[in-house]
Amino acid sequence: MIDKTQVQHVAELSKLAFSDAELEQFTEQLADIMKMTDELNKVDTTGVPVTTHMNNLQNIVREDVAQAGTDREILMKNAPDSADGLLKVPAIMDKEED
Repeated sequence: MIDKTQVQHVAELSKLAFSDAELEQFTEQLADIMKMTDELNKVDTTGVPVTTHMNNLQNIVREDVAQAGTDREILMKNAPDSADGLLKVPAIMDKEED
């Protein structure tokens, strides 16, 4: 099924470092998971509908309808500095340009 060498290989690919005790523990856990997966694969699911959600939810998101935004003049009242309906911000200088 799966052995310590394979788990160590995957750990190295994932840039993970495990102690020998952790490696042993993860090997056992992964082997158990793989056994459960094998058991589930044996179950006959013919005619069983695919379940993607536990609740039978319909689309509950509001409809995407365009709405008028806030007037620009009202928004610009909070801006510290603006010109011609745009926000003015300090220039960002490249260190080499100083």
